[in-house]
Amino acid sequence: MASLPGLEPTETAATAEDTTSTDTRKRKLGLRRCTRRNKVTSHDSFLSYANGRWWKVAGVLCLVSLLAYIFAPLPAQHFGGTWLGYTLGTISAGLIVWLTLLGVRKRAMTPGTWSLKAWTSAHVYLGLSLIVVATLHTGFDLGWNVHTLAWALMMIVIVSGMFGIWFYWTLPQALSENRYDEDGAVTEKQMIEQLRSLDRQIHDAAQPLTAEDAAVVEKSLEQDPFDGSIWNRVTARYPNCATRRAAATLREARAFRPRVADDPLDRVDALLTRKEAMLARLRRHLRLKSLLQLWLYVHVPVTFALLAALSAHIVSVFFYW
Repeated sequence: MASLPGLEPTETAATAEDTTSTDTRKRKLGLRRCTRRNKVTSHDSFLSYANGRWWKVAGVLCLVSLLAYIFAPLPAQHFGGTWLGYTLGTISAGLIVWLTLLGVRKRAMTPGTWSLKAWTSAHVYLGLSLIVVATLHTGFDLGWNVHTLAWALMMIVIVSGMFGIWFYWTLPQALSENRYDEDGAVTEKQMIEQLRSLDRQIHDAAQPLTAEDAAVVEKSLEQDPFDGSIWNRVTARYPNCATRRAAATLREARAFRPRVADDPLDRVDALLTRKEAMLARLRRHLRLKSLLQLWLYVHVPVTFALLAALSAHIVSVFFYW
């Protein structure tokens, strides 16, 4: 191999070897980074975590409980007091207590088998399995007593949790779509800032208006965009929206007036139209956020009521049954 002027053949070979070694290290480092990136960015929903590990566990638990209930030779009366009744009851009570620990678990972010995603997946499917396990524990002997109260509260918690699953499965995508427009993503804070900017522009544009028209516009500026009941926020319907009323009133007034160049009503009407669109977008955002939280106002308080009823159920069974 010919050598470059001033460079010995041995130096050239050494340089080539160092270059090859460096390229090899870079390729290995790039491969590790790519692998790490793939692990981080791979999306695995809590519903399908670990290839559906927890729905399989919950399914096996339900199947075993059902087969035991059908084929185990047990008395027809007072099923809850049999060995199988106590077994299913112990499993149900243990699951209920463990499921309530999700709120505590959320405060600790750890990866691995018991990551928050894994815990949430187990929470969902083992919680649903209680519909079968706890109901079989009752032996379908329901009545007006504390035992049935515990079962009924459990069912309310589970049903509200099912609503929560559906909300968390569908609403984040809707939230994301609502945040994007032709200019890109817009945060809630930016929506509010844009709304305030429009209010300032409307205020300035309304100065040449008559006193009657200006009073209508002023009501739009004075109304709190966050004002309204829980029902208004959840449905995103605001029948008393002052902005909508002001826009309709000014358009009606324009229809009976001669058109003039640089009419201030045109400017105000255009700004009110933009404000209507921004209000609709902000209210959709607030509606979706409210739905993501609303189910918790049933789920969490009823869970505490369930723990109290469950404690009363256990005490009454072991001490007064």
